[in-house]
Amino acid sequence: MPTRARHRLLAAADELFYARGIAATGVDAVIGRAGVALGSLYNNFGGKDGLVTAYLDARQARFEQLWDDLVAARTDPADRVLALFDAFATWAEGGNRNGCADVAAVTQLEETAPGHAAALRHKRAVADRLRPLVVATGAPDPDGLTADLLLIHEGALSALALGLDPDPVGRARRLAARLLT
Repeated sequence: MPTRARHRLLAAADELFYARGIAATGVDAVIGRAGVALGSLYNNFGGKDGLVTAYLDARQARFEQLWDDLVAARTDPADRVLALFDAFATWAEGGNRNGCADVAAVTQLEETAPGHAAALRHKRAVADRLRPLVVATGAPDPDGLTADLLLIHEGALSALALGLDPDPVGRARRLAARLLT
């Protein structure tokens, strides 16, 4: 069972790592924001590497639950694919407008860091979850369509963070819908 300190550390890490960056945020800032002792960090996560991995895993789990809920509520195969983009829209509306935490982790962490591996695992998981949904549409090239949809999704994440488009999430969904017709 998660401890109160663990919850507080994860909440603080989520806020600070996402807003400021993993590399730019020291454990002292996270501990201070969480209002816990240094020992709580080590007892719950073993150090910053463990905290970073847990932060990324928790974000991924929340997004996957949101996506799963939307997929489960739909029966049309194309609409089930578009659930990825609808989950993304809800995610962005919830304040997640700084782009992808996993991409940020990959760019900020050494390749040997556990958080780097977690971020790559999460990206593969999105592809692995999307592909069967695409296959169910009867698309003639499900691998190619999955790759196209993932590229649109990733581009929209970046455009959202950079403010390059007034509605990158909506644009991404419209592009995805066109590919599905």
